[in-house]
Amino acid sequence: MSKGLRNLVVVLIIIFYFCFSSCILEITDANSDSPSTTLENSEKITEGMVLIPEGEFLMGSNHPDCSLDEQPIHSVYVDDFYIDKYEVTNSQFKKFIDANPEWGKKKWWNPKSGIADKYHDGEYLKNWNGNNYPEGKGKFPVVYVSWYAAVAYANWVGKRLPTEAEWEKAARGGLEGLDFPWGNTINPSRASYPPHGGTDTPIGLYPANAYGLYDMIGNVMEWCLDAYDPEFYRKSPYRNPIAGAEEISQVIKNFLYIKNHRVTRGVACCPDPIHLRIAFRDYHFPVCTHADTGFRCAISVSTE
Repeated sequence: MSKGLRNLVVVLIIIFYFCFSSCILEITDANSDSPSTTLENSEKITEGMVLIPEGEFLMGSNHPDCSLDEQPIHSVYVDDFYIDKYEVTNSQFKKFIDANPEWGKKKWWNPKSGIADKYHDGEYLKNWNGNNYPEGKGKFPVVYVSWYAAVAYANWVGKRLPTEAEWEKAARGGLEGLDFPWGNTINPSRASYPPHGGTDTPIGLYPANAYGLYDMIGNVMEWCLDAYDPEFYRKSPYRNPIAGAEEISQVIKNFLYIKNHRVTRGVACCPDPIHLRIAFRDYHFPVCTHADTGFRCAISVSTE
């Protein structure tokens, strides 16, 4: 074998060694920590959250124009929990899909990439350019996100979606019997809703409620963990109620198999003040994605 040929063989062996080593390292790294359940930072999990004290509150409404599913007003006791101060933003959600490409948008050249069709309605992250959120909207709430994706994100950050009872207790801010977090009269200086502001504004633009939570009404609707049951208030358990399951853990464990309607709260898209009240209930199938629907996360104190 000539000297030049021997040198070429040596070079090829070195190149192959480094390429093979790199591939093995990537596989090892990918398998060492499941991206579907692990947050890639060491920040305290409750940072950016507010502690909602345990206790009883009155859930529902007796407003003259309220829907039947808001009745009757009933006493509910909720254990203490944390809830996000703000709605989950585009920039936060991008970190999730970058770490978990199976929850990103499909690439046109690879139909098997991204979120599975059964977990969205075809308009998932519709306002994004591929897997990049709209320019200048990193601090806006993420929208066009299905319930499945919201639960997956919450799992990834070590949290969960709030139950409907937790959401309403948090939205009331410790104030009883009011239609809105600040009183009984709608106020365009306190929340974003059409024709005032709109349904998509940066988080924290309007004043917080008495618990220090922002955009609990207005801006975007928020997914809750519960199934929607129009009769639930007539049979709700007193302590830590959740519709459609005995325990929160049942929903989280089986969320990919759930098909029935899920509750959304904090309606933002309707200019009618009746629909902007704290007690107003709405619902969608878990595959649904809308321009006015996002979410925030919660966590039980016992699992902090």
